[in-house]
Amino acid sequence: MSVIYILLTISVIVAIIFFIAFITAVRSGQYDDSYTPSVRMLFEDELVKTKSKNKSSNHNPTTN
Repeated sequence: MSVIYILLTISVIVAIIFFIAFITAVRSGQYDDSYTPSVRMLFEDELVKTKSKNKSSNHNPTTN
């Protein structure tokens, strides 16, 4: 029975260590994404061009 208490204590200590490491990484900016915002407008422009091409081909007066 004492082995369960030892394993439980060790697992709680390891969990606390991982939680502290996670909080430290978040505060230091490890998970900040600086690449996607600079490229996001390029992806949106391609979507707008695709939609406008579809609209212009659907409303072309020369095709009957």
